Order: sequence, then structure tokens, then C-alpha cells
Amino acid sequence: MLLPVAAAPIEFVEAVRVTADLFPRPRTVPGDTIDVWVEDEARHVLGLLGEVPEGERARCFVPGYAVRAHSAHEVLFEVALCFRCNGALLLGPLVPAELRGIQAFDAGSAPGRELLRRFQEAAATADRSR
Repeated sequence: MLLPVAAAPIEFVEAVRVTADLFPRPRTVPGDTIDVWVEDEARHVLGLLGEVPEGERARCFVPGYAVRAHSAHEVLFEVALCFRCNGALLLGPLVPAELRGIQAFDAGSAPGRELLRRFQEAAATADRSR
């Protein structure tokens, strides 16, 4: 999947459970933080996002999870992922015009399955701590 190139170093990545519809297209992904990934873990998750191959998109686009990549001072970009329809919406100041909108990705690929597993694990841990 094509990701925006970060001009500023990414300090951490939030794992987000999406809590509202994304139409009309929001400025930011509405949701609750279920985990925060830093250092090697953040690099690994972003690496998985970058490795997910292009896929064939269906129509639903009801994302359950998202990532927010942060510098020390701001959100650099967000990616909302629908693992049912293979759609990924990129938002944020570092997303170039050619990447705005919904990209198709292969949720069934090894990196796609690993991303979903990480989100589900984070969600289960967040639910248990409530």
C-alpha cells in the first residue's frame, strides 16, 4: 500500500477503534485509542502497512480500525482500514493529493492478516482493562 512519506520522524502510532461513519469524509478518523505503538513496534506496524499489496475493493467501506502516525507535535497521517471491503482511507497533512481517497489493499495477504491480528489483540486488551 502506498503510504505518505513522513517529512518529520514518527514518534508513535496510535491503534484506533473507529467509532463513527466516515461519510462525509472527516478531517480526522473518529475513534478511541486502543493501544499506542512506539519505536520498533511502530516501525513494524508501519512496515506492515507499506507491505500490504494492492487488492480488489468491494463497496461497503465500514472501517473498524485505523492508525494515527504522530510526530512529537502533531498527527502526520491516518489510515482507516476496512478489512471486509479491502478499502483504506488516508487522511492528514502529509497525504499527497494523489493518495487522498480510498485505496484498495489485500486484507487477506500475510501483512494484512497480521495487521488485523494486531488490531484485534489491542482491542481485546483494551476491553479487558475497562
